[in-house]
Amino acid sequence: MIRVLVADDHPVVRQGLVALLESLEEFEVVAVAGTGREAVREAVLHRPQVALLDLQMPDLDGFGAIRELATAAPEVAVCVLTMHDDDDSLFTAMQAGARGYLLKGAEQEEIARAVRAVARGEVLFARDVAGRVLGRLSQEAERAAPAFPQLTPRELDVLDLVAAGEPVAVIARRLGLSPKTVGNNVSVILAKLGVADRAQAAVVARDAGLGRAPRR
Repeated sequence: MIRVLVADDHPVVRQGLVALLESLEEFEVVAVAGTGREAVREAVLHRPQVALLDLQMPDLDGFGAIRELATAAPEVAVCVLTMHDDDDSLFTAMQAGARGYLLKGAEQEEIARAVRAVARGEVLFARDVAGRVLGRLSQEAERAAPAFPQLTPRELDVLDLVAAGEPVAVIARRLGLSPKTVGNNVSVILAKLGVADRAQAAVVARDAGLGRAPRR
């Protein structure tokens, strides 16, 4: 049996969710709550495997309840069920610790599947928001990926200054190197990037975000 807490400030919605879950043999609703504060208290008291939470609740909203549960009952997996499908609500809830995010109006099987998934430690999003989550994760991964991983840190420093349009003598002075060493680094950089000259290397580097703020 998967033990579930249902928290929603609308009694009709709350009762409907309880009836929906209890119509399936694998779920047991062990507590209900009408406010965020009640949700935290009931979760600490009954230790459900999953808390099915609305975001808009009095006393303590769903975001606050998720954060408090992460401290007071970290073993309780939170699945959000809300009418808010905006990115701010979605990503704030996920950053707070929610492992699932569904929109109200979801079919019974989608809700049941989400509760099962978060109970197993998985993450599940409504079909309507999954694409946005994947898009955000992809953007964050691209930002986190280092530019030109084939270059050493020193070569990357040199390329940064090449992209900023600095001559060899200035690069050497700023990095504490000899002009010959800088020249050797530039030759290696050109080979690693597969470009013919400094001008092409500078273009490639600027496209990757280098050289935009010359060092002083």
